[in-house]
Amino acid sequence: MNRNNLSFWMNLAGTVCWGVCFWWMHRLSIKQNFLLDQLREQGKRIEKLSTIEHDLIKEVHPQVNEIKEGMEEMIAVVKENAKTPPPASTKKRLWFGHRTSE
Repeated sequence: MNRNNLSFWMNLAGTVCWGVCFWWMHRLSIKQNFLLDQLREQGKRIEKLSTIEHDLIKEVHPQVNEIKEGMEEMIAVVKENAKTPPPASTKKRLWFGHRTSE
């Protein structure tokens, strides 16, 4: 094989490799674009859900403050009742077979 034939076949192989590489990169590009489209759609869905969640939290927020105030009142009442000792019970109950009184 002379030098001209070797040069021809090397150029042909290089051109075929370039074509295969171009085709491969084009396939990767199509897959990346498809993935990016899916991510954009997912982002839009997440944004929509987050807006709905934010609106729900806005509706619930005033109620949370009212519940907190009600809980503080209940805690105060329970503390007041805890200061006075409960009346002693006169009935007896069984505890592991033994009678105990409360």
